[in-house]
Amino acid sequence: MQNLWNDTEAEAIVAAHAANGVGRDLALRVYTTRLLGGVPQLVLHGGGNTSVKTRAVDLVGDEYDVLCVKGSGWDMATIAPAGLPAVKLAPLLKARAFDRLSDKDMVTLQRANLIDPDGPNPSVETLLHAFLPAKFVDHTHSTAVLAVVDQAESRRLAREAFGDRIGFVDYVMPGFALAKQAAAVFDQDPSVEALILDKHGIFTFGASAREAYDRMIDYVTRAEEFVARRGVRKTARRPLPASLATPDAIAPMLRGAIAVDRGEGRFDRMVSEFRTSPAILDFVAAPDLEDLATRGVSTPDLSIRIKTGPLVLAPPDAADLAGYGADIRARVAAFADGYRAYFNENAARSPDTLTMLDPMPRLTLVPGLGLFGHGRSVKEAKIAADIGEIWIETVADAEAIGAFRPVERPDLFDLEYWSLEQAKLASIKTLPFSGQVVIVTGGAGAIGAATAKAFAGRGAHVAVADLDEGKAAAVAKSIGNAAIGVGCDVTDPASVRALFDRTVAAFGGVDIVVSNAGAAFEGPIATLDDAVLRRSFELNFFAHQSVAQNAVRIMKLQGTGGVLLFNASKQAVNPGASFGAYGLPKAATLFLSRQYALEHGKDGIRVNAVNADRIRSGLLSDAMIANRSSARGLSEKDYMAGNLLGQEVRAEDVALAFVHQALSERTTGGLDTVDGGNIAAAPR
Repeated sequence: MQNLWNDTEAEAIVAAHAANGVGRDLALRVYTTRLLGGVPQLVLHGGGNTSVKTRAVDLVGDEYDVLCVKGSGWDMATIAPAGLPAVKLAPLLKARAFDRLSDKDMVTLQRANLIDPDGPNPSVETLLHAFLPAKFVDHTHSTAVLAVVDQAESRRLAREAFGDRIGFVDYVMPGFALAKQAAAVFDQDPSVEALILDKHGIFTFGASAREAYDRMIDYVTRAEEFVARRGVRKTARRPLPASLATPDAIAPMLRGAIAVDRGEGRFDRMVSEFRTSPAILDFVAAPDLEDLATRGVSTPDLSIRIKTGPLVLAPPDAADLAGYGADIRARVAAFADGYRAYFNENAARSPDTLTMLDPMPRLTLVPGLGLFGHGRSVKEAKIAADIGEIWIETVADAEAIGAFRPVERPDLFDLEYWSLEQAKLASIKTLPFSGQVVIVTGGAGAIGAATAKAFAGRGAHVAVADLDEGKAAAVAKSIGNAAIGVGCDVTDPASVRALFDRTVAAFGGVDIVVSNAGAAFEGPIATLDDAVLRRSFELNFFAHQSVAQNAVRIMKLQGTGGVLLFNASKQAVNPGASFGAYGLPKAATLFLSRQYALEHGKDGIRVNAVNADRIRSGLLSDAMIANRSSARGLSEKDYMAGNLLGQEVRAEDVALAFVHQALSERTTGGLDTVDGGNIAAAPR
């Protein structure tokens, strides 16, 4: 492994932090922590931890020996000084004399001795860092090290790989017991440069930040060289169908199968992240893939991300997608049943009453294609996929030098349902549309952009579609939450199909579609050019049909229902003079919405429409507002507030109507009016 230490960079970091009152010790601790955190083969997404023993002053000016240790929730790759809270060292060292210390009391002890009471919770491995006397201590979950210790004969292999300057610590769950045991191993030979934690990872330490870091790189390199020297790669490969289905073809079926069914048509959905590479494809081609997947995770803390390990699917045959969908559901059901059995068997050992987490997989391996990570957000799905890639690397290396044998399931359960880890999960907020995917057409317009923002703000991942791809991308960037902008001509069925395919590729499926794109066409109906009317029908009716067809196609593959919403406009129920070219297709679109509601209620798909009027947008431009208000002898303000409430209706009000319809679980075939009150336009 490459040593990334750079004297010039290190001194620059020290100087930069000194300007903010941060001392040299802590600045160098930040520097090497980031070096370690930037390498996925060492740590991923909050894993690992580091510390430095130094001096700090509290709020009243008293100075203490402290341990600055990585705080819970901080990522080593981007850590700042605030992510290494200072804890008074003396009370931590006194705790070593205890025979036992509960997790709750351990956390209380650590928080009670924070120099800054508002600091983050110190790492669950704080006591281990404290009990080791070295000034700097580093801890990673190196894939190469795990390949050596995820073995039946891990102690022997560790000696062969690392030599005699290491201490070997038998597996113990993180916390007080591990800290005591690791310190005892160190005391037996204080000359060791590293501690190898069976089934867990590696600690290195030193008098300086560079010494601890150099040792980490040295011992990880030894592990890599040992695997390269001793490894024998398996060459057998399972057969694949003559024609493989694409990831996009199977993603909606998989996403629907892993949705948690809450009953009465309610589902907790997840999004998916697909990955493939030569290394992934090589691994998932193994004939014993199912067996490898059931053995567990490469280091126990991964259980909070990917549970007991991955789900394995069969190679997808493009010639029988319907049969493959049924097989996906059967395999997901078997995985969930296995997880329930795992929970029931192990929960009986706990003195506490435990509540089972949902039993669905967070990582799926597909021979011939690659892997899918799953989560309630794009971030979670990407984390699961990242971990999947590292899990594959570890298992492949472990199998090359022996047989992958990670921690046993009872120990895995103890960490997955550990109160300290559960507390982290409990802090994650769930919004109304978390895990759901929304497409909004006409997304760069006033109503479309407001609608996209409203859904994204409530947890949805949104595909903003517009004829102007640049504007769609700008709206997506502005609303955040991993939204994507997609160029789409809704009057072109191929372009609409590409929009849905792009959305499936990004998120795994589609749950809510707001068919909003449209434009106004004017002219007296009796003298209207047929070409104008036909263009209007293409955009204001047939485009909605094309969008709806694709929405239903994906939603039926998922099997979890869905929501299809149309912007019908006031013209659908209350025609205006010279607006027949616009109102006629809009009236047909309103009927279209009810036809879909009628025919697809059995599929759990709810279909509704919004009837909005006088909304500042591309349809009702500032110039048009000025012209109409002048013709009526009104000010622009009075014209826009010409309704029963006497208030201008904005695009955000229409967006809220779409959100309301998406949340209304028992409403379909409906029409909501958003116009401030206009009796003439009220449906009769």
